[in-house]
Amino acid sequence: MKRRRIIFFSSIVIVAVLGLGFVVSNSDIYFEISKNLELFGKVYKEISFNYVDDIDPQEFMRAGIKGMLSKLDPYTVFIDEKNQEDIDLLTNGKYGGVGISIGVRNDKITIMDVLDGYSAQKQGVRIGDVITGIGDKVVEPEIIDEISSLVKGEPGTSVQLKVVRLNEDDTLTFNLIREEVIIKNVSFADFYPENSNNVYIKLSNFSRSAGDEVYSSLRELKSKKEIQSIVLDLRGNPGGLLDVAVDICDKFLKKDLLIVSTRGKDVNSEKKYFSVEEPFVGKEKLVVLINGSSASASEIVAGAIQDHDRGVILGTQSFGKGLVQTITPLSFNTSLKITTAKYYTPSGRCIQKVNYAKNSDVISEKDSVVKETFSTDNKRVVYSAGGISPDTIINIESESELLKDLLAKGTIFNFADEYFYKNEKSSFDKINDDKLLTEFKSYLKRSEYKYESDINKKLDEIALKIKGKPISAEVNKSLEKLKLDITELFESDFKENRDKIILELKIELASRFLGSNGAIKESLKKDKQFNSAVSLLKNDSVYLSLLNNK
Repeated sequence: MKRRRIIFFSSIVIVAVLGLGFVVSNSDIYFEISKNLELFGKVYKEISFNYVDDIDPQEFMRAGIKGMLSKLDPYTVFIDEKNQEDIDLLTNGKYGGVGISIGVRNDKITIMDVLDGYSAQKQGVRIGDVITGIGDKVVEPEIIDEISSLVKGEPGTSVQLKVVRLNEDDTLTFNLIREEVIIKNVSFADFYPENSNNVYIKLSNFSRSAGDEVYSSLRELKSKKEIQSIVLDLRGNPGGLLDVAVDICDKFLKKDLLIVSTRGKDVNSEKKYFSVEEPFVGKEKLVVLINGSSASASEIVAGAIQDHDRGVILGTQSFGKGLVQTITPLSFNTSLKITTAKYYTPSGRCIQKVNYAKNSDVISEKDSVVKETFSTDNKRVVYSAGGISPDTIINIESESELLKDLLAKGTIFNFADEYFYKNEKSSFDKINDDKLLTEFKSYLKRSEYKYESDINKKLDEIALKIKGKPISAEVNKSLEKLKLDITELFESDFKENRDKIILELKIELASRFLGSNGAIKESLKKDKQFNSAVSLLKNDSVYLSLLNNK
């Protein structure tokens, strides 16, 4: 009986679709879905009731859901009750909290950032404070995933934060009132270099208010003096809402230009998004900075700017995420984020880099992404299937092993705390680089810092493998000598990376002395890509030639 009902339903669908002039090749798909749902349900019940050990029905089902979704792309995910706040944060860019971000440093839950204007900052919570308790709950690094939900809550409610500060012997207790915390999409917007007519905008996210923030920032700066050029920084921006990316493009592109189109499984599902208003900054010279972490909505903006030759894209290849996700609410306060379409830049290219169908036995490869050539408005050649390729590639030097180790172990972060508390009445501008470096080296000795380069790690592995084996004393002696020689390389590596270490130290210190804006300004001083963009904007002939605009 069940089977007849399903086939009947399928027949109705087939007749309806054929009536619209389409041909359905897989006419029994609804039967297949129903059949396998019934099979899945029976397996789930049998295991839940009859397995030799007790089964948690919820966790077992969630594991099944995750297993199914693992056959698709990594952006199609099930969102459980615990992570619904992340959806609100992604879409609306706000949450109920006290204005802090946390992380693990030296196996301690540490405050990594304090947002201006919110309860934590107003009451004196500082970067580097170590959280030991939230209310009556003792905080341990193992429960870091729970800590965020303990701090967040309904605006107007209170939360007690217990912290230990570097220069304090006792625990400090803060009774903080939760507020509606709005995450800024524009983390920096100002004329920079100072005394220039160039605007630097750092756009970090694409949540609901991003377009308004970009517009407000530009309007405020335009009221101060003429804007001649703009550097829009999308480096490290993982993306967000598609319609917000369209809204941001509206500020730069002429009215009625195509910004992006999306195409789903259905051939009639294509949607096109156009600029709908006159641009607020439509003629000013523009450089967009991208890198390997610029993805999704960042690539929509960069792709539209590039295809319409509105500005120069500078930096390194973007991430290559050309997939569109839709969030569907499910029962019991859960949701499903599902990839429903691919997006295409105005020239028609899909910039999706990874073909997830290639290694999947459930996804059809009929619409696989293939590298093809396309043309911008000015007849410049651009390519699909690999992210956005910059018009001018400016690579940055990779971090040295030593700097990576110093950052990974939190030594620069921890030293900045110590230095700030010893010198908080001093002026940041009066910090002497040589003296700062000397104090940092002294701190490394006091904290018994051990430089673990890749070579050191491999030697330790060799020493472990030969331990207890009949190796001659001469070999052991040679190995110890080699380890000593490599350890002494620390001094040469430190000297070679002097300027980079000083830069990282001063960026960290600027965040404490001057706040987040001060830290960004400090980082821009030696930012190779940003400074290349500024130089390019000053050179009209090179700028125009890159856009094929003669």
